[in-house]
Amino acid sequence: MGKGERAHAMRGSAARDAALASTPQFSARWALFLDIDGTLLDHAEHPAAVHVDAYVLDLLNRLRDAHDGAVALISGRAVADIDALFHPLRLPVAGQHGVERRDAQERLHRHALPVEGLRHAAERIALMAAHHPGLVFEDKGLNLALHYRRAPHMEREVQRLMRELLGELGDQFELQSGKLVWEIKPSGRDKGTAVAEFLQEPPFAGRQPVFIGDDLTDEFGFALVNSVGGHSIKVGTGPSQANWRLPDARSVRRWLDELARYGLVASRT
Repeated sequence: MGKGERAHAMRGSAARDAALASTPQFSARWALFLDIDGTLLDHAEHPAAVHVDAYVLDLLNRLRDAHDGAVALISGRAVADIDALFHPLRLPVAGQHGVERRDAQERLHRHALPVEGLRHAAERIALMAAHHPGLVFEDKGLNLALHYRRAPHMEREVQRLMRELLGELGDQFELQSGKLVWEIKPSGRDKGTAVAEFLQEPPFAGRQPVFIGDDLTDEFGFALVNSVGGHSIKVGTGPSQANWRLPDARSVRRWLDELARYGLVASRT
């Protein structure tokens, strides 16, 4: 490693150390709610390109042990997709922005919605993606996401199509923007409502919630935990109502590793 590279690495390390010092003081009484893409895992150009390694699986296992099982994944991905991604680990999880949720007792909760119009919308989105290779269509079942990370110049066209489809679907669905993605999702369900439901159940009930996320969709989770005296942690730059910050997914993993070590020590004393 050259002198310039070493200096850059040292600056990066110092920044991560400063970020860790500015996060909330650890508690073994926390309930952890973790976004996946861009938070626990680094972003990829295509959702299917994301990989979960043995370290992340071990980290989540240690966090679960340290917090008496009060660890949940909160994502825009479908529950089945999350299970495949983190196999063989099965945690409590909320998918499709709270439309479906598996609690700590392995019960799956789904909110019923009309799907006929949604299938027509999915066909329209798939057709657009097929004609523009830079676009990525993610059909999650009750959520339809069109990513333009590889074609940022198409933002207006993507937004125009999604708004048109939303008008056809009616008020049971809404449009949500994220990082280089527009998504049609059921109305009234979001990451905040998912966290609120978990907090009514063991092992989350009675614990202080901590929500970590990086995207606009995570602001609902931040608002919920802020309202009940929890901690909200924003990953990356940009305006947010979160009370704390971490710079990137790598720093999140490092911080969670320290939290797991702390929790395991606390549980033995």
